[in-house]
Amino acid sequence: MPKLQSAGILAYRRRDGAVEVFLVHPGGPFWKNKDTGAWTIPKGEFGDGELPLVAAQREFAEETGGTVEGTFHALPPRKMRSGKTIHAWAVEAEIDPAKLSSNTFSMEWPPRSGQQQEFPEVDRGAWFSVDEAHRKINEGQRPFIDNLMRLLDASG
Repeated sequence: MPKLQSAGILAYRRRDGAVEVFLVHPGGPFWKNKDTGAWTIPKGEFGDGELPLVAAQREFAEETGGTVEGTFHALPPRKMRSGKTIHAWAVEAEIDPAKLSSNTFSMEWPPRSGQQQEFPEVDRGAWFSVDEAHRKINEGQRPFIDNLMRLLDASG
């Protein structure tokens, strides 16, 4: 069985002396009415033959319609309850959430209807203060924010 692994990017910016992080909200009917604990870093799965940072950049582009450039700082990988390992990088960037454009996925909806519908993989993105991001992000990904803050504290 292949190793389940994802790669993603935690974009951050500084506003009025405070750090903000960019998160995305999953699209589709399951996530439609979920908010607290539902947000995530833009990320996606990759195979053994793909470099994780390259996969993270690809997934960011697919889920947001944009790219980020700069110095990418590797954050410690996180193993989720599902068994999947997420590799993440932090990068300082400016992203306009109003310009978000996500790829789509197809699923049977409504359930057992036999009808396939298309949904955006990500339905919105937003900048959050660190405290608000802690409430919004999937709990298994919270350490990415903590590690980013330690990285920024260490670099001055």
